[in-house]
Amino acid sequence: MKIRPFLVALGLTTFAGAAHGANFEDLTQLLSTKKCPLCDLRGAGLVMVNLTRADLTGADLSGANLSGADLTGANLSGANLTSASLNGANLSGANLNGAITDGTDFREAYFDRATFINTNLETAYMQGAKAVPNTAGTPQLFYGWGLLETSKGNYQSALNHYDQALALDPEFAPGYLGRGLTLLKIGNEASAKQNVEYAQLLFEENQDEVGVKTSEQFLEDLANMQEARRQGAGNPQLDAIVRGVASMAFKYLLPLVGL
Repeated sequence: MKIRPFLVALGLTTFAGAAHGANFEDLTQLLSTKKCPLCDLRGAGLVMVNLTRADLTGADLSGANLSGADLTGANLSGANLTSASLNGANLSGANLNGAITDGTDFREAYFDRATFINTNLETAYMQGAKAVPNTAGTPQLFYGWGLLETSKGNYQSALNHYDQALALDPEFAPGYLGRGLTLLKIGNEASAKQNVEYAQLLFEENQDEVGVKTSEQFLEDLANMQEARRQGAGNPQLDAIVRGVASMAFKYLLPLVGL
């Protein structure tokens, strides 16, 4: 019966050593009860900690390290997560309503059924994040995440983000252009062509001359690539065309999200 308190105490000592500024009593309370609303946990080291259904309402977790932590069903509403690391954390069903996420590292985190009412994720790091609900952002935000994933070669994740952008706004032309670029990257030329053709129609309706020109150039380069293949041109030529298409598209796409 005395082993468990000893292990808890040992854990607290370890965490306290990594808690740069965290209030020791608050940290003890969190690890003992999982109830620590409005607590001072700045810089706390909470890597891989089990915080399922923890109450961290309004807590100051700025600079804290919760990488790999299990925050399933946790209440983080109004919490300050500025510059905190939740890399790979499980946030399934977590309440992130009104949380401050400036510079928060959510890479590879899992968000199934998490809520984000009045939460601005524009400056958070979301690369590789999984099961992000549509309510987490705007079409532009999902689109920007898609571009980042495309640039890093994470094509399936990029397609998921483009799909979410278009689910929020089915007439969001850049989403089709971005999705077309990614589909081209994975070799699905027919679907890439269809997406960019539809993007072109929407750009024309919106009188977006740059978007129309970009789409036209994309389709022209795609046709050239396919013609080169029919004529038996080598891979270096085809690769050059693909790089040209990607470069052209990104010159138009990136400024739209301030990247």
